[in-house]
Amino acid sequence: MSDPRDEPASVPYLRGVPEPTSGPLWAGFGVTLMFAALVTHALVAMVGFVCAVAGFVAWARACFPEERLESLPTGADQPLPPPALQPKGRESRVMLPAAMHPYRAGLRGGLAGGVSMAVVAVGWGLLKHGSVWLPINLLSGVFVPSVGQASLETLSTFQPGLFALACGIHLVACLFVGLLYTVTLPMMPRRPLIMGGVLGPVLWTGLLYASIGIVNPALERFISWPWFFGSQVAFGLTCGRTVSRARRIDTMTGLPLDERMGVERGGVR
Repeated sequence: MSDPRDEPASVPYLRGVPEPTSGPLWAGFGVTLMFAALVTHALVAMVGFVCAVAGFVAWARACFPEERLESLPTGADQPLPPPALQPKGRESRVMLPAAMHPYRAGLRGGLAGGVSMAVVAVGWGLLKHGSVWLPINLLSGVFVPSVGQASLETLSTFQPGLFALACGIHLVACLFVGLLYTVTLPMMPRRPLIMGGVLGPVLWTGLLYASIGIVNPALERFISWPWFFGSQVAFGLTCGRTVSRARRIDTMTGLPLDERMGVERGGVR
């Protein structure tokens, strides 16, 4: 019987396997961005188009005119022996986050950050339009489309229904973001205040800038982006400082399920 290695090299993948390429990944990422631009911004479509074209070109170059192959090692190649690894005990296994802040710290941080953000937003309404009710009524426009057709004089007056709705939206959003800070800040041990107070506000301010015309058209007419960003930074710094000062609790990461649940074994818990 002849050795398969002596067969002609025209047999597919006898001497190699397809060469790895990141083209499909970039192509899929670009197409996803172009679809996301339908509800965000035209700049997102431009970035997605560039990524998609680059990905498809790299993908095509790896397949045409001939498929690029990565050669397989022959019997003459002697691979290096695998490195000897020292066994590690369970106590040396570290997974992040090994400790996190309690959820009540996130709730307190969300409430404190919500107060700071409200102070900045109300200050904008008072200084620029002479009304503390304008930013409150504009916030309710997320769920009340008629706010977009209201006049500036109407939005500058106290509206009980809009006030109650805006307070509910603000409270739920602040508590939710506070809980997110509880989970994310332990993963940023070096500069939690910079990550939570600056980087986070930059990210969601950019997201809202691209989608505010759909989410809240009324707010888009009156919003002052420097003041808006300042209110987000105030929230991030206040919430991040409140959460980061709380004592962390062990997440028992890496322990077996029975130990994490406190299941008794032989009378010993």
